[in-house]
Amino acid sequence: MACEVRERAIAPFSDFRVGVAVETDDGKVYTGCNIESASYGLTVCAERVAVWKALSEGARCFGRLVIVADTEKLTPPCGTCRQIIWEHCRNTTIVLANLQGETETLNIHD
Repeated sequence: MACEVRERAIAPFSDFRVGVAVETDDGKVYTGCNIESASYGLTVCAERVAVWKALSEGARCFGRLVIVADTEKLTPPCGTCRQIIWEHCRNTTIVLANLQGETETLNIHD
């Protein structure tokens, strides 16, 4: 799902597309993609879109968060997203992935 939603990213300035799928403990999945703004500070990362979507719909317990980008080196969350993950998804497994099928599993404590 993270690969699919990555295609919906709005990235006219960087062409850097990221997709995220966050899964709740009961198996429901919420997705998000990055959305850029000409005013760079208003750009929102895919991680925050997915987590905020889940939170706004009442989800509170998350099991896994998958981040997909088209990079050779796997792309971890930025500092702002790490803070949101720390506050709302503290015990969530984070999976970094790229389009070549490489993955790395970690958690916010790493």
